[in-house]
Amino acid sequence: MSTHNNIFHFGEGHLTAGIAMAISEGSIQGKLSESTRKKVRDSSAIVANIVEKGDPVYGINTGFGPLCTTKISKSETKILQSNILQSHSVGVGAPIQSDIAKLMMILKVQSLAKGYSGIAETTLDRILWHIDHDAIPVVPSQGSVGASGDLAPLSHLFLPLIGLGKVVYKGKTMTTTALFKETGLGALDLGPKEGLALINGTQFIAAHAVKVIEKMHACLSHADIIGAMMIEGLQGSVKPFFSELHQLRPFKGNIHVANRIRFFLEDSEIMENHIECDRVQDPYSLRCMPQVHGASRNAWLHLKELLEIELNSVTDNPIIIDEDLTISGGSFHGQPLAMAIDYACLAASEIGNIADRRIYLSLEGISEGVPKLLMKDTGINSGYMILQYTTAALASENKGLCFPASADSIPTSLGQEDHVSMGSISGRKALQVLDNVAKIQAIELLTAAQAFEFRKPLKSGVILDEVHKAVRKKVTFAEKDRVFADDIEKGIALIEDRTILRIVQKVMKKHTLASDSPFEAEFEVY
Repeated sequence: MSTHNNIFHFGEGHLTAGIAMAISEGSIQGKLSESTRKKVRDSSAIVANIVEKGDPVYGINTGFGPLCTTKISKSETKILQSNILQSHSVGVGAPIQSDIAKLMMILKVQSLAKGYSGIAETTLDRILWHIDHDAIPVVPSQGSVGASGDLAPLSHLFLPLIGLGKVVYKGKTMTTTALFKETGLGALDLGPKEGLALINGTQFIAAHAVKVIEKMHACLSHADIIGAMMIEGLQGSVKPFFSELHQLRPFKGNIHVANRIRFFLEDSEIMENHIECDRVQDPYSLRCMPQVHGASRNAWLHLKELLEIELNSVTDNPIIIDEDLTISGGSFHGQPLAMAIDYACLAASEIGNIADRRIYLSLEGISEGVPKLLMKDTGINSGYMILQYTTAALASENKGLCFPASADSIPTSLGQEDHVSMGSISGRKALQVLDNVAKIQAIELLTAAQAFEFRKPLKSGVILDEVHKAVRKKVTFAEKDRVFADDIEKGIALIEDRTILRIVQKVMKKHTLASDSPFEAEFEVY
């Protein structure tokens, strides 16, 4: 097990996105075991021996990047490490969210605690202090090319170790000097290789990927629930979700989505009411949810699998294997995650794209009993017409953000680093797309609830009825025009605070999901 009694042992336990989030939120505490501390001390001792011997080893007693052939004297090896943090702190743009910066520290400790980086035990303890006391460094969002490590953001992240930079502490942004005055801490004197170990690595990319995994999980869960409610409102067919169909094309995500939607529609009076209707098939946005939502589920699962490998890897350079072997390689290169995040970004965008299509469909007035624009008295009222303008704008914006950052590479470091991943951009864009999709889903929730209302007094299954009640507690049925922006804000809050997901989980605990899918657990845990 990775955790015991809410303790996670860095360098030993298996870190997942969910555990990293729990450490960040404080529900699990990360610690170093004595065996891990010994490995760290042993690795640090090897670096000290390399300095004593004087044989050139990259980043320990040589310069960095194109300066790798420049020999550094024994007396200057410590100055080199302080200098690298300062010279590489070149980030620009708005700071990243503090929770992502905190995740960066958590992920960095996990990598360094493996004992292959030459980091000092005291340095790890100071990073743990920052995590435990929520003294979170201010990290600019732009400036990393995602290879040779996330150099600029990681440099900013660890400036406070040497008394520089800024932190967010007790709700205030302050200089590290002010933090030291308040806490009694002082600047660390970094040893050989420590600065390089701190800033080499993929923790900016990986921390964004952790947030992508978490947000996309909620996005995918909302998509199935709201999509099922839209099927009810527009009286779509349940047949496209039959397991007999999906066993003939058994993609994991497709099977999972079909099971969920079929379960949400169980025991629905609305479904029973039109079981003998003469409509042959529904438009794709209703009928193909298992294929579209399912494909995005598969992309999420792919990213999750790759991210777990990354979270439990050593990603700095050079790697200290033992007294006789140090390897200067490229494990800091962000390509493995960059490409997967770009894939997930596209997958998230498609969830918003198909949701916009269902919103448009709900406004057309082609489903018997549901008026055009989801309002009976139109003409003087525009109904829900313009809400779809907003989702169209958001869906279009997302399409522009889907260009894969990993498709680009600009040489840096005077050609020494001649291929880079741009994975930092991949992570930032994916989170932007997911934020936009949450807004689209909020609007689909409102339109689905409005369509759902026209099916009364018929009832849906217990889950969707409870979801509809939750929406109506915040947003009333619209009989005439009003400032719909207010409704949208309430809808966004229902999505972002996970109210809908909590309701569904609560109801599902009282029921057994009769699933023929062996993949349920893969999609429910991260």
